[in-house]
Amino acid sequence: MIKFENPNGYIEITNNYFEKLVGQVAQSCFGVTGMVDSGPVQSIKSIIASRTDKSGQNYNRGVSVKSINGCLVIDLHIAVSYGVNINAISSSITNKVRYSVETVTDLKVSKINVYVDAVN
Repeated sequence: MIKFENPNGYIEITNNYFEKLVGQVAQSCFGVTGMVDSGPVQSIKSIIASRTDKSGQNYNRGVSVKSINGCLVIDLHIAVSYGVNINAISSSITNKVRYSVETVTDLKVSKINVYVDAVN
């Protein structure tokens, strides 16, 4: 849960919302073939979510969002297409995710870590 204050009061946004937002934005970037689980806990969560989610899309897979000193730190674990420039993809994802999150939520993103875990 990420909580911040504005002139009208307190706003609380769930981590699940941020993870789905970031996952959708990251998967829409050129060269990204999918998201990869970041560890065994997230693997178990994605298995459980796939049983309950009928849409077949698991956008929060491979995404971690933390709030540190009022700024967001985002970790992304992605799979990319073979033959694409990984540096260009990670730069594109970083810019697009930062812009989308700051525009939608009006929160600052201090750091985005992009981990390429697979090449397809």
